[in-house]
Amino acid sequence: MEPWAAVLALLVLLTVGVVAVYAVSLIIAPRGPVGVGPFLSGARPHEHALSRYHVRWYAVTLVFLAFDMEMVFMYPWALVVAEVGTVALVEMFIFLGLLMVGVIYAWREGAFRWA
Repeated sequence: MEPWAAVLALLVLLTVGVVAVYAVSLIIAPRGPVGVGPFLSGARPHEHALSRYHVRWYAVTLVFLAFDMEMVFMYPWALVVAEVGTVALVEMFIFLGLLMVGVIYAWREGAFRWA
């Protein structure tokens, strides 16, 4: 029963932490109606929420996610490539080829132009 004691203690600690966070929130939360407008750290926003971001940043974000996913898959692959052999190498080159197609498409569409 000793392993379950640690799990039970962790659950009790978690419950106490959640209750403490809610209690602090109830103590320091503002009283009364806050208003119907958007809330920005107590100040009224001066511009529309979407006006600050240019549409080109969405393409940049997608390119970043493509490279990020490449790294997510390459780290575990690097650990097992020696054990699996040629099949793993071919699969990784196919994966990188698909990512390169996406990068070439983004380049052709102008995602890398900054002006």
